[in-house]
Amino acid sequence: MPTAHASRRSPDVLVVGGGIIGLVTAWRAAQRGLSTTVLDPEPGAGAARVAAGMLAAVTELHHGEQTLLGLNLASARRYPDFAAELTEATGHDLGYRRCGTLAVALDADDRAHLRELHALQQRSGLDAQWLSGRECRRLEPMLAPGVRGGLRVDGDHQIDPRRLAAALVTACERAGVEVRRTWAERLTVAGERATGVVTADGTGLGAGQVVLAGGSLSGRLAGVPADALPPVRPVKGQVVRLAMPDRFGPFLSRTVRAVVRGSHVYLVPRENGELVIGATSEEQGWDTTVTAGGVYELLRDAHALVPGITELPFTETRAGLRPGSPDNAPLLGPSALAGLVLATGHHRNGVLLTPVTGDVLAEFLTTGDLPAEARPFTPRRFTATTTARTEQPA
Repeated sequence: MPTAHASRRSPDVLVVGGGIIGLVTAWRAAQRGLSTTVLDPEPGAGAARVAAGMLAAVTELHHGEQTLLGLNLASARRYPDFAAELTEATGHDLGYRRCGTLAVALDADDRAHLRELHALQQRSGLDAQWLSGRECRRLEPMLAPGVRGGLRVDGDHQIDPRRLAAALVTACERAGVEVRRTWAERLTVAGERATGVVTADGTGLGAGQVVLAGGSLSGRLAGVPADALPPVRPVKGQVVRLAMPDRFGPFLSRTVRAVVRGSHVYLVPRENGELVIGATSEEQGWDTTVTAGGVYELLRDAHALVPGITELPFTETRAGLRPGSPDNAPLLGPSALAGLVLATGHHRNGVLLTPVTGDVLAEFLTTGDLPAEARPFTPRRFTATTTARTEQPA
């Protein structure tokens, strides 16, 4: 077993995890003048390889998640400038499209559910237009004849997460971030403060502050005290990718999504001719097996929406793990352990929340202050809840 030894250089910030959340944190920290290192065996991989990239603050709204809506909207407003800045810094085309989303209903029950969602959107001050089935098909002629109605949301956009991740790797390198292609095995703690990590090869790396941005793996880093360990779990998602050859002409002009037989399904058309169909939501632990059942369900439900998909070439299936938290919202900011900062638990909103997460974490790392928009998502909210329950009289 290798003996840990100290690295010569101790960065101001050490980011554990090189997915899009870890990378955007490192990039923004470096822009603030902090020496920054990222640890990840495959920077730019992770959940971004599977995500569809819907920037859907409006159509992703769920009952009970109005607080999260505020953070989602704040990040969505940042996206045009964020995408432009990242493209200018790297030369990468991010596949950012302001194409809008159409959420549709296939039967009376789905229509009632969508009407309830529309009412919630209106109460929340969001811009969504109710359309009849005929109006939906006029917008998207490939939709099934049985569509009963829908919501047109022009403010929900999309981006290609794979391109986004690749651009963030380049941006980090150009900003002077050191990217080490290894994993952190254990957090080091001294004097009740996080002081660095020990990497997979036994190297000890010190840091002024450690950011844990390991996605679904964030809760598995050894050495983190129990009260500072993020309550993050893996939520499996399977996706299917098809090709839309030019000979088919315009297949879909915008993202189409629906609830079919109680399951959420979406179809995201890319400018490069790819059609992403997703995604299952499965509590299967660390399993990332692509299953026949998962693929069948996605294709079955997508076919109910857009029958013409059966004519499209099949290109890829993949499964990934979303980092879920107890309330489906991210953990942003200081943990219960001094020197350990969390940026994880983004669940289904990781791509959408990339810009605001980078800004929030950079502000905290440089000033010690958590911006007001992120305070409802402090990791300490779970510790406080646990403590309050413990102290209640029997």
